[in-house]
Amino acid sequence: MMKNKPEISVAPMMDWTDRHCRYLHRLISPNARLYTEMVTTGALLHGDVDRHLRFDEAEHPVALQLGGSNPDDLAKAAELGQQYGYDEINLNCGCPSDRVQNGRFGACLMKEPELVADCMAAMNAAVDIPVTIKCRIGIDAYDDWDFLKTFVDKSVDKNIITFIIHARKAWLSGLSPKENREIPPLDYERAALVKETYPHLWIVLNGGLTHTPQIVKLRDKFDGFMIGREAYSNPMFLAELEEELHGQTTRSRKDIALAYKTYMRAQHDKYGTPFKSMTRHILGLYHGQPGARGFRRALSTLPYEDGATESVIDEALKFVEG
Repeated sequence: MMKNKPEISVAPMMDWTDRHCRYLHRLISPNARLYTEMVTTGALLHGDVDRHLRFDEAEHPVALQLGGSNPDDLAKAAELGQQYGYDEINLNCGCPSDRVQNGRFGACLMKEPELVADCMAAMNAAVDIPVTIKCRIGIDAYDDWDFLKTFVDKSVDKNIITFIIHARKAWLSGLSPKENREIPPLDYERAALVKETYPHLWIVLNGGLTHTPQIVKLRDKFDGFMIGREAYSNPMFLAELEEELHGQTTRSRKDIALAYKTYMRAQHDKYGTPFKSMTRHILGLYHGQPGARGFRRALSTLPYEDGATESVIDEALKFVEG
């Protein structure tokens, strides 16, 4: 049975949804499920695990997205995610970039549904938290219902129940990742058909979701909605959704900025994190508001000056709060 209040989540976005971005999104949206950037199994098994996996407790519920195609490696990486306290492990079967394909993961895995099912089974056996898939509706010439149904079937057979579906197919060559988010047409009906065919599954829609009325119109067809670039460029969109879908009023923009300022100081003191690495995520906070350009300009320049501190937030607020 579907929830009366559909789940809202923020998509995993490379170079964007790091722990600082996620903390900001949590300040805005108390209920959204947050996702890490994709982390490869190699980075966790052979790299600095803490650098990749540490996060603030305030981020819960937060999911770790993994990139990989070796069941044993994915199982070990999933175990690390559980040990660090993540609430969910997600497998990336949707990214079409050349770099991802060269590692044999991402959207190209949709051509190998049996392998994906084996990967999901291995992770499911290794952890006690939910294991989920993020995929496309198709890839290249494999662009019909039968292809998507077969892909879903194989993992359902391994007791996977949650699918996050980007309602565009992916071209594995000829289009950049950005073009793959824009050029292939959206097909919400094919994504909805997964829910109709498998009513017991938890189906989350992703792709082209930029307006609250659009999501309200679709709310009866899906269990959840995953917001991508709009959550980054206009993060207060998440506040709109909180009010519309959960009846919850969130903090003011100024209160969010000041709370984030406190977070920045704590991160700088504890980890030596440069302020410029954190201020970049808050540029869109005043999207569409008077003074937004000055706010963005201040935070695009002041944090890069020698001796910059968290007070750059106060300087930026002068353009929008008087």
